Amino acid sequence: MNRYIRFDWAAKYILRNKADFAIFEGLISVLVNEKVTIVELLDTESNKETANDKYNRVDIKALNSKGEIILVEIQQTRELDYLQRMVYGVAKTITEHMGSGDAYEKVKKVFSINIIYFDMGEGDDYLYHGQMELVGVHDGKPLKLTEHEREDLKVPLPENVFPEYFVIRVNSFDKPILDNYLEEWMDFLKYERIRPDTKAPGLQEARQRLDVLQMTDQERKQYEHYMDTLVRDTDVLRTQLLEARIEGKKQGIAEGIAEGIAEGMAQGMAQGMAQGMAQGMAKVNKEIARKMKTKGYAVKDIAEITSLTLEEINALQ
Repeated sequence: MNRYIRFDWAAKYILRNKADFAIFEGLISVLVNEKVTIVELLDTESNKETANDKYNRVDIKALNSKGEIILVEIQQTRELDYLQRMVYGVAKTITEHMGSGDAYEKVKKVFSINIIYFDMGEGDDYLYHGQMELVGVHDGKPLKLTEHEREDLKVPLPENVFPEYFVIRVNSFDKPILDNYLEEWMDFLKYERIRPDTKAPGLQEARQRLDVLQMTDQERKQYEHYMDTLVRDTDVLRTQLLEARIEGKKQGIAEGIAEGIAEGMAQGMAQGMAQGMAQGMAKVNKEIARKMKTKGYAVKDIAEITSLTLEEINALQ
């Protein structure tokens, strides 16, 4: 197979023209399971180069033929608050496309597609999808519109209003045999490879547009620099995690030793005190037994009072 440009870099620097919409449309259509037509790409600050470019997420904001907004984010580095940022991104997108004084009917549905190259959560799947649903607390049934609301008042269905979220965990994909279009797209996102006979929407266009051999010298230099930077940053993050684990183990061992010493000292002190008290009591009992013996008490009575054995009492002088 030929070598193809990584989708995140291509989305940021190459696929910005209307002729390239078919590639985005293919990916989105496979995810939402219906044909999507992109009318335009919307402006986004994240498509601009910055000093911190390597950590800057890639945003693709698109408007489909239904007037719905499609927000695609490609994230390389781990962010602990990524879920919150997904919600914020949707809310910000909705408000950005509402004019001052617009009625709520102008609110656009948003598809939030998040392609992440880091591990998040404990699930085994590589694709997660969700949309809010209003369900009865007591009967468990979803809230639906009446016929009057649907037909006469033209109230949109909840599924046509509430945002939909997709999380694609690229690193979790691992299938040697590709059985459907989604898996072909996942194979491209993870390994930058496309089957020569692919029929997957968007990938046919990507084979022609994203072939490394078709890049200009300047594009190739920029791309190679990006890949070198990505590998280096990944190694730095991996090293930092490894060092943190090693330091954590060292700290755990040190704390374990300190705890063991403290526990040992406490046990030793407790044992020493108990032993000392036992020895002291034994001396007291022997002294009492000696005095009782000189006064003529029976040995049996002395043993009962002092807990000494008959042999110990008889040996007293």
